[in-house]
Amino acid sequence: MSDQPPVKMERDGAVAIVTLHRPAVRNAISAAMAEAIEKFVYEIEADPSIRVAIMASKGPVFCAGADLSEIAAGRGMSLARPDTGFAGFVDAKRTKPWIAAIQGPAHGGGVEITLSCDMVVAAETASFTLPEVRRGLIAGANGSYRIARYLPRPLAVEMLIVGYPLPAARAHALGMVNSLVPTADDVLPEALRLARLIAANSPLAVRESLRVVRAAADQGEQDLLALQADAVHIVLSGPDVKEGSSAFIEKRQPEWRT
Repeated sequence: MSDQPPVKMERDGAVAIVTLHRPAVRNAISAAMAEAIEKFVYEIEADPSIRVAIMASKGPVFCAGADLSEIAAGRGMSLARPDTGFAGFVDAKRTKPWIAAIQGPAHGGGVEITLSCDMVVAAETASFTLPEVRRGLIAGANGSYRIARYLPRPLAVEMLIVGYPLPAARAHALGMVNSLVPTADDVLPEALRLARLIAANSPLAVRESLRVVRAAADQGEQDLLALQADAVHIVLSGPDVKEGSSAFIEKRQPEWRT
C-alpha cells in the first residue's frame, strides 16, 4: 500500500497545480480522491494569491474515470460529493479559470473532469472516451450534455452511444482542445505557459469575463441537470450497471438483461 496521497497540490507562483496521483489504478476516482479534490478546490477559491488552476495527473493515463471496483461493490454514490458532484469537481462553484492538462487517455469521468475545466491542453497521444454505455452506465457527471457543447452533435452522439476513443488531434481540430503538444512531457509546461499568461492579467477582469462566457455556454443548465438526474436514476436502478462493472473487472463480455 502506497503512502502517497491520492491527490496532490503544489504552487507555481500564482498558479495551483492539482495532480491526480493514483497511477497504479490509472487515476480512477475513489471516494478519498473526490474528498481531496473538493478540499483543494475550496482552498484555491479562498486564496486570492492563486489566480489560475491546472488539473493534471501522474502516469500514462490522465484518468480512467470512476473506480469501477467501488461501483461494483455498490459504493458508486460515494464518488460524488454533495456540493461539488463527481470527483469533488464537476459541479463545484469556481470563479477562477481551470486548465485540464491531458497527458494520456481520459476515460468516462476523466472526460467529464476535462469538460468541467475552461481550457484543455493535450498530448497528441491522448484521447477522450465516454465508454459508460459499454459498462451499463451513463455519462451522468454532466458529460452527457457538456460533450454536445464541445463537439458537433453527430460526433457527440457517437461518443456517448458507441463509446470509442476520440483522438486528441481530432478533438483539437474540432475546438475541444486549446493546445495540442507532441508528447506527454510537453503538456504541463504548455498548461503552465497558458496559466501564467492568464495570471498576468487583471484578476477582476479575468473573473468577470469568465463569469459571462460560462453563463453564455451554460444557459439552461438547471433543466439539463434535471434531465440528467432522471436518466441517471433510470440507469442506476436497472440491472445493467452491476453487470457492466462486474464484467469489466472479470474481463468478460457483459450479458445485458434490459
